[in-house]
Amino acid sequence: MKDKIIKATLDNDDEFMWGEELSKKLELNTNFIGKNIIHLETVDSTNDYLKKINNQVEDGTVVISDEQTKGKGRLGRKWQSKSREGIWMSIILKPEIIPYKAPFITLIAGASIVKALNNLQVPAKIKWPNDIIINNKKVSGILTELSADIEKTNYIIVGIGINVNNSEFDRDLKEKATSLYKEHYKLSKVDIVTEILHELEKLYKDYIDRDCKEETLKICKEYSAIINKNVYIVKENEKELVRCVDINKEGNLIVRDSNNKLKEIISGEVSIRGVKGYV
Repeated sequence: MKDKIIKATLDNDDEFMWGEELSKKLELNTNFIGKNIIHLETVDSTNDYLKKINNQVEDGTVVISDEQTKGKGRLGRKWQSKSREGIWMSIILKPEIIPYKAPFITLIAGASIVKALNNLQVPAKIKWPNDIIINNKKVSGILTELSADIEKTNYIIVGIGINVNNSEFDRDLKEKATSLYKEHYKLSKVDIVTEILHELEKLYKDYIDRDCKEETLKICKEYSAIINKNVYIVKENEKELVRCVDINKEGNLIVRDSNNKLKEIISGEVSIRGVKGYV
């Protein structure tokens, strides 16, 4: 089945259509993020779709799909992305930065989502570095993918999945996943996307234009679900019980181990799990 594509240029009077939902214009005041939006009825993965067309689209282009057939998260995990149940979107960014600076953009995305949801009166928190939590269950995740040469970043794709209207989850997700609907928050997907893109551009421009991380780090700490908590750091089949202490200026997690020594954790292949649950 050929993808149905709706393109909305948001600096004119075109309306952003989301399936049969509200025909409401995204009221964006951004400079470049979301000025070009590609809306799909279905796609394998919004991240993979943007990779294929990266040379054909401008910086800040957003792809949103009603459904993903092969949605994915970190470490190759599957992301349940059924039709019209959530927000499945990806943003392509083309910053002129050295590749080692790219991982911080995952924190920027997380800070943007948690701030946007709290702006909409949803008391969300962030589980470093890329999970958004409500009532100790995951409501949103981020997958950031990078294309780069040794000293040049070609593009960064920020994939965002948010469970909005999900009423049920697969058996292996029931204990750790939730949705805005299940937590009794009824929000317009258009409003959620608008808030996220506003917050994302502010924090992203702070970082790229001024090398300023302070606001992102402040949000990540203020809304942290794990600072001052005991958690397991999980890598492959090994796990270590630690206490989360802080997030440093590089965006890495500072923990205290069982020997009372401070350690710096870089996200990479590491996962975090709560002692008595997901968080």
